[in-house]
Amino acid sequence: MSRRQMNRDGRRRTFFLCALLIAVVGSALGAGSAFAATSESLSPTVTMPELEDAGVSRTAVEIARPFGFPITNSMVVTWVVALGLVVFAQIATRKMKPVPDGAQNLLEWVVGGLDGLLEEIIGPHLVKRTFWFFATIFIFILATNWFGLIPGVGTIGWGHAGPHGFKIDQPLLRGANADLNLTLAMALVFFACWIVWALQEVGPRGFLKELFAPKGETTGIMKLVMVVVFFASGCLEIISILFRPVSLSFRLYGNIFAGENMLDTMSAMIPSLGWLLPIPFYFMELLVGLVQALVFMLLTAVFTLLICQNDEGTPATTTTNV
Repeated sequence: MSRRQMNRDGRRRTFFLCALLIAVVGSALGAGSAFAATSESLSPTVTMPELEDAGVSRTAVEIARPFGFPITNSMVVTWVVALGLVVFAQIATRKMKPVPDGAQNLLEWVVGGLDGLLEEIIGPHLVKRTFWFFATIFIFILATNWFGLIPGVGTIGWGHAGPHGFKIDQPLLRGANADLNLTLAMALVFFACWIVWALQEVGPRGFLKELFAPKGETTGIMKLVMVVVFFASGCLEIISILFRPVSLSFRLYGNIFAGENMLDTMSAMIPSLGWLLPIPFYFMELLVGLVQALVFMLLTAVFTLLICQNDEGTPATTTTNV
């Protein structure tokens, strides 16, 4: 087996193991959200009957609390998807064949396609350092988005009989990316990786230079003006960088949550046709799930490229490796 094949095999296993890291971080945030939701539920509230059946709940539902640790329905989906990806990776790479088939063929097609796409966008140098994360985030988001479309997710659980049929109040399973805790966890993991990659590629001095140093060749009073302008621009850029995790998390959450509400609305619009009306929208949500996974991966890749390039606009090269 060639060295390139060994590196690719190692990366396949690595990015699926990273899915577990994202699942754990998302679970921790989900547990905190469950604690907060429990505290809020203890306070007196006024219920409005006309709003009881309005759409999908914005927060995940706690379904168990073993040893005092809250487990929500979205956390269960996160764990199931992460475990499924790891098992699939192990099965696909258990007996590697020179001419791949079955699961190995599918995995190599996905990995090869993502490797080629990212190499065209951020270059081969950055791909070697960051591919494990970007491939993980794409496959994990895509799997969780599509898993949420499986019949039974969001429609099996505990509820009550209403005027338009049985209403599920506490679904056993919920689309993982329709929970803001998971999308925020993935954005925060990227933000931490982004800082590490930037410092490894350009160093602390280059990092500050990229943010605050004036660009171009100027002399005299114009040079002083440009220093002030680019310093102010750098301060604005820092604010923009700090808001990136927020924008990444809310973009993914908003699109997936809106899709779940649309499917729920179509199902409840005409109870007798609740099995038929959502079908065309399921195909649309399949496309939305793919597009949102691609958007999240490409945005994080471009953010990384922008901070890791040198003055000539090409990625910096260093001798250190992750």
